[in-house]
Amino acid sequence: MTDAVPNNPPAAHDPGDADTRLHRWESASTVPLTVLGLGFIVAYSVIVLVPDLPGWVRIILTVEIVITWVAMVIDLIVRVALTPVGSRTSFLVHHPVEVLSVLVPLFRAFRVVELARGLPYFHRRTGSAVRAQIVTIALAYTVLFVYFISLATLQVERGAPGATIIDFGSAIWWACVTVATVGYGDTYPVTALGRVYAVCLMIGGIAIVGTTSALVISYIGDRVRRITHRDETRDGL
Repeated sequence: MTDAVPNNPPAAHDPGDADTRLHRWESASTVPLTVLGLGFIVAYSVIVLVPDLPGWVRIILTVEIVITWVAMVIDLIVRVALTPVGSRTSFLVHHPVEVLSVLVPLFRAFRVVELARGLPYFHRRTGSAVRAQIVTIALAYTVLFVYFISLATLQVERGAPGATIIDFGSAIWWACVTVATVGYGDTYPVTALGRVYAVCLMIGGIAIVGTTSALVISYIGDRVRRITHRDETRDGL
């Protein structure tokens, strides 16, 4: 009579192991993606701002842009694959910049901004540290947002019949007055795609103004609390 061999179930997947592999991948890919992201910013800027580039230079810059896009697609696929199956939808929802960087060129530049979150100072949880993080990230996003919308709008408007945005100066001016919700009306997009960019800029302007107002109110409230606490402490002595 032979002993029965126990039926051992296959070992369950260890979420901790998946988290470790994901962390290793993110640590290894951060620097290359940052370099590619900075290269994308330069390449796209040169293509738009210098329309009469030599053909070979334009090809090199286009190849750099394509390589950046491919690298970010691969990065997103790998990160999703290394995420436990039950958490993949949540990962995509909580990483909109990574997802949108695959679809929208503007967000490829935003991937560089995400690195600022890794600075040691931003890991602190004090009120001043949180505000510093919000201000730094918001400022970087705002600058890139306005800059890239200006470039994209200039690219589609330049040469269009009746266009008022014909150089980078007018594009930046239009973007700044639009994002500030002023809108003087001296420059405006005339193409369909340019107007789509304008709508994005308007929506972004509302978000930027709202965030700035909230930060100012938070700062004033924190200062008032500190002064009140200091005065109460002094009176209690």
